[in-house]
Amino acid sequence: MDGNGRWAAARGLPRVEGHRRGVEALRRTVRAATDLGISFLTIFSFSSENWSRPPSEIGDLMSLRRRFIRKDLAELHKSNVRVRVIGEREGLDRDICLLLQEAEDLTRANDGLTLVVAFNYGARQEIALAAQRLAADVAEGRLSVVEVTPDRLGSYLHAPDIPDPDVIIRTSGEQRMSNFLLWQAAYSELVFLPINWPDFDRAALEGAIGEYRRRERRFGGLAATGAT
Repeated sequence: MDGNGRWAAARGLPRVEGHRRGVEALRRTVRAATDLGISFLTIFSFSSENWSRPPSEIGDLMSLRRRFIRKDLAELHKSNVRVRVIGEREGLDRDICLLLQEAEDLTRANDGLTLVVAFNYGARQEIALAAQRLAADVAEGRLSVVEVTPDRLGSYLHAPDIPDPDVIIRTSGEQRMSNFLLWQAAYSELVFLPINWPDFDRAALEGAIGEYRRRERRFGGLAATGAT
């Protein structure tokens, strides 16, 4: 969800206003995903690298996330949305951890859209921690070296039961992954949009899905026509 700051700068507004409008775009997107019957929607809410931003901006971002959870959680629950959180919680403020846990606990039994919130998340860190846990099981004899496979390593990730994404959408025109779901995105289709995140709406989501559907996914195999 990229481009909040650029959206604000283009309008002569403070960056925090861009982040506020970004929250509104998130609300629109969750509603649209629910209406369209999407099963899983993963949002990159806050990366582990975002801590390098100015303290004032981090404070604004944390305040917005606190307000989003407090204000929107009841509506998400009413809409049968299940909230899952991936990322490291160690070192986070206690109230943030409690809010994240509350969101998961309250919506645990919901079976509509699963909203996966990547918070304090970094894909390299996720893979490294998974490798550490797998290595510990090998060292302690619970697993043999020959049992170390991609599927086995994948089972040590934050949420191995969540399916890999079919399509990853990035706004603002940037064309890179920025440490997001690197393991899970091995065969995801990538859609890069020139609009900034605060302008993202249902039409943009439907357009990205349409682009995804026009592509032929081969997962390393041959196309149905026999093309190489």
